[in-house]
Amino acid sequence: MTTAKPALFISEVPRRRWRIAFLLGLGVLVNYFDRVNLSVSHNDLYATFGISDITFGYLLAAYNWSYALCQLPIGVLLDRFGVRLVGRISTFVWSLASFAAAITPSIGGFFAARLLLGIGEAPTFPANAKAIGYWFPPRERSLATSIFDSAAKFAPAIGVPLIGILLLHVGWRLSFAATGMISFLYFLLFYWIYRDPKDDPELSAEELAYIRSEDTLRNVEVGDAEQASLGYLLGKRKVIGLALGFGSYNYVFYLLLTWLPSYLSRSLNIDLLHSFLYTGVPWLVATFTDLIVGGWLVDALIQRGWNASLVRRVVLIGGTALGLGILGAADAHTPIQALFWISLSIGGLSAAAPVGWSIPSLIAPRASVGTLGGILNFANQISGIAAPILTGYLVTAQHSFGLAFGVAAVYLAIGIAGYVFLLGDIQRIPGESHLAL
Repeated sequence: MTTAKPALFISEVPRRRWRIAFLLGLGVLVNYFDRVNLSVSHNDLYATFGISDITFGYLLAAYNWSYALCQLPIGVLLDRFGVRLVGRISTFVWSLASFAAAITPSIGGFFAARLLLGIGEAPTFPANAKAIGYWFPPRERSLATSIFDSAAKFAPAIGVPLIGILLLHVGWRLSFAATGMISFLYFLLFYWIYRDPKDDPELSAEELAYIRSEDTLRNVEVGDAEQASLGYLLGKRKVIGLALGFGSYNYVFYLLLTWLPSYLSRSLNIDLLHSFLYTGVPWLVATFTDLIVGGWLVDALIQRGWNASLVRRVVLIGGTALGLGILGAADAHTPIQALFWISLSIGGLSAAAPVGWSIPSLIAPRASVGTLGGILNFANQISGIAAPILTGYLVTAQHSFGLAFGVAAVYLAIGIAGYVFLLGDIQRIPGESHLAL
């Protein structure tokens, strides 16, 4: 009786919640256009400002500096003011940042524009994780999360070639202005559409009951929720393990996001246009594994009765282990070899990513999901800062990407250990009030 009813219930429930998932996915797609336009503009910025590889590495990381510094306070602000208000402000700010980059007369102004972009986009992933926790029961969260997380891979897959071609025809300034306009249009769309479930007048009672069917929102919305402070969460082994593992993923992600076109053109002597086109291949693979493995497959297995914690851990750890394939790219001599190893690496990591992003809503005390999301993304952005800068130094010193890829592999090994020995089973952390009883 208890196994037959849910299947019938799922087939009959309205699907308004999926509109929110696709809205969040579109937002990630747009803000990653803003991120990758810099990596595409390497040669033009060198010609305009005369920057070195080391300076370019710092410029690539400038976005992550402000992004990282905002993560911990952003998590607290999200839990206090909600996804709707914080999201509206952030989407407006990040659109301004791209316009500012387009008109800057100096490299200092460009740094400032990238710092502003980091502030504007800082709430995106913690807010999305919180919104998915609001709108979806646990059985659907991996797929819902994969919709916005896969957009981070699909954006460079199509963004690098499209922005690259645009840049070659109209110059880097107009390419930045174009991404600014797209971002502003998304701000208007988010302002118009996004509501939390309790504030959405078009959400049916049937769908709201389904969303609450596994007790995901009931306590939060009536104010009887478990809470945890920032300091309390930072002292938990599960949080440390999750931060280490996801930080290692983000190191490789940002290494490839920022340096992949340069790696292909320099190490393999590919012309600029073809390096833009080839860059899209690994990101298309990553989009597929993110959606199909990290999203659909995980939810399908859990809905069929498989142990939810075990399924998530296998994909999380196994996908991160495949990320070690980046070592193969260090010794690649042809574009096919390079694209195979890079696709294996980012494809495996991308399968693990939506599972990682669904974990804050599964293990955090119910009123502290935003805070844990901020901690997680802070760890991510420390890696996002380190990856382009350290790669710039290593490439300058070694005149190759071999050591840079080796450092990434070492970090991945540490992250895998964090998942295995510290994160453990994916179970909710008790709130501070619970421990005081």
